[in-house]
Amino acid sequence: MQPIMTTHALIRFAGADDLAEMLKLYRELRPEDPALPPKVAASRWADVLADANIRVVVAEVAGQLASTCMIVLVPNLASGGRPFAVIEHVVTLTAQRGRGLGRAVLRHALEFAWSRDACKVMLLSGTKRAAAHRLYESVGFQGDAERGFVAKRKS
Repeated sequence: MQPIMTTHALIRFAGADDLAEMLKLYRELRPEDPALPPKVAASRWADVLADANIRVVVAEVAGQLASTCMIVLVPNLASGGRPFAVIEHVVTLTAQRGRGLGRAVLRHALEFAWSRDACKVMLLSGTKRAAAHRLYESVGFQGDAERGFVAKRKS
């Protein structure tokens, strides 16, 4: 898929040179997460970029990343063999919110999924994040279509 220029940003898939900016975005999303050592971060980023079923969508404003989401296509035997997709790590820098950047990256991710014949796209969101839920609904997600469950490893 080709990058898209909006009024506010360039919407594109992330590349190798975006690692430092991605780490800043993820710090905004989860400030409590431990920092990855640089070599580990570089290795994980290379793994993400090398996987044909993963895309990280970014909104670039004035040369800096301002919003992102990750989409992963999962090969599937059900649904006529069509893959399903999962979106995670949706974040927009606080100073850039309200400009449609989150909506733009989500739409680009959805277009990627539909271009690869995905049968559906899923995402999870914290139950108390009403503003995020409005964003997701604005691009076509339905919060009451299915019910999500999460199991987290105990530390």
